[in-house]
Amino acid sequence: MSETLHIGRKISRIRELRGMKQEALAVELGISQQAVSKLEQSEKVEEEVLDKIAKALGVTAEAMKNFSDEAALNYFNTFNDSSTGAFNNFNCTFNPIDKIIQLYEEKTALLERLLAIEREKVELLKGK
Repeated sequence: MSETLHIGRKISRIRELRGMKQEALAVELGISQQAVSKLEQSEKVEEEVLDKIAKALGVTAEAMKNFSDEAALNYFNTFNDSSTGAFNNFNCTFNPIDKIIQLYEEKTALLERLLAIEREKVELLKGK
């Protein structure tokens, strides 16, 4: 079969685009990571299994069957095409990198507070 009909490759690409590791998909499906790897190498997958995978990946089985890298690129390119008025409202009003840095700093501060609390607990328990 050609690559465009190879459902396992499509599962793998959609999983990667969703930022999901094989282990996470395996947990969602209640199977082993090795079983996910085997599914991703399969040219065909039973409809029932495909439905479960699609649900775990947050897409429809039909979308998975019709998926192609070219279609995905065309879809995302529409967000950068200023000639299409319907998509003009998707311009970012903030710098995504700044937002990531802000979230990282907030997470670091939270972890530092949690660590300080744990140290206080240890000191209290040592004093007993």
